[in-house]
Amino acid sequence: MTEEKKSDIVKDLKKKLFDKYDLNLIEDDVLEDIIRHLLIEEIRDEYVTIEERIDITERVYDSIRGFGILDSIMKDEKITEIMINGPNEIFVEKKGSTYKLDQTFDDERQLEDIIQKIVGQAGREVNQANPIVDTRLPNGSRVNVVLPPISLNGATVTIRKFSKSPMTIQQLLIYGSITPEVAHVLELLVKAKYNIFISGGTGSGKTTFLNAVSHFIPHDERVITIEDSAELQIEGIDNLVRMETRNANASGSGAVTIRDLIKSSLRMRPERIIVGEVRGGEALDMLQAMNTGHDGSLSTGHANSTRDMLSRLETMVLQGSEGLPLEAIRQQIASAVDIIIHLSRLRDKTRKTIEISEILGYEDGKIKVNPIYRFAEDENSTMEKVSGKLMRTDNPFKNDSKLKMSGINEVI
Repeated sequence: MTEEKKSDIVKDLKKKLFDKYDLNLIEDDVLEDIIRHLLIEEIRDEYVTIEERIDITERVYDSIRGFGILDSIMKDEKITEIMINGPNEIFVEKKGSTYKLDQTFDDERQLEDIIQKIVGQAGREVNQANPIVDTRLPNGSRVNVVLPPISLNGATVTIRKFSKSPMTIQQLLIYGSITPEVAHVLELLVKAKYNIFISGGTGSGKTTFLNAVSHFIPHDERVITIEDSAELQIEGIDNLVRMETRNANASGSGAVTIRDLIKSSLRMRPERIIVGEVRGGEALDMLQAMNTGHDGSLSTGHANSTRDMLSRLETMVLQGSEGLPLEAIRQQIASAVDIIIHLSRLRDKTRKTIEISEILGYEDGKIKVNPIYRFAEDENSTMEKVSGKLMRTDNPFKNDSKLKMSGINEVI
């Protein structure tokens, strides 16, 4: 059966359901039975396989109780990103490559209804007065929505899927993102409460890496996570407080920003603060938290290199406090951040750890950076396949004071 034929049957069944029943009064299991009986009537004169019947039944049910065709797409574990450019164009990312699907939404109204379901479940709003929103699905997937007239293609939805099981260091080892030696070094750094910043471009795996590193946090600590939309999957911490921002309502009030949450978290006796991603003026608050006794804090940010991350931090701090001199900002960054881990998505679509560097302070107008590990590409790498691994540089690790204070005598 063609995709077009399936879509026509789904539309017909939905029309019959809405015409005959008040769906709000029907239990979920009863609704499934009704859909099956209507489907039998609809296809009594043609042959339809059992798999196709199940698919059509699920599509009709999902369009009423769930997120329509999105549900069937989300069930594919190989899909890591869903990109909807209006009702007639759906693209997905699988294994690093992008494909266009044959499936489409019935019309713009159906797509906007699904958007309102997604946004409403997370307690957020999106409308013409507030046409852009970041939110999440119940399974933790990150969602960005842009509505017309801002989006000229129609309603645009981008969904970043996350694995059902949190990323672990063992999985990073299997993927070749780090080596066993680096995994051990990261464990020492996290346990010794070094302030760690994870940088990288879009899709480089920053949040995934942060999830993996968080497993090294001692289980008896009080940890507070702060995010635009909650997507971190931190496990094993009993004393865990999770907070996320809130957009302004239709009248323009009620917004709660990352800056607000960081300031509030300082009064909540945190032993570590984890900010999912720093994008703007909240960088200043994050640095101040790191500098006022909240060692072991973790965060991520968009950048193309370690140096670029430092430069972006300067710019973000200026957004939060324009009056600060650049020298004071650099001193603040150099004092607060201990380690920067830079990730990248390589030409073969694999995600690798490219560099691990320590920050040694501020001198002669510059922040001193000491690369400890760098990714070395093998000679047999090709355009299609990049091979190589993180290699220890000849630079000694100098900022070992926190290691010694934690009773760790190993040399990194």
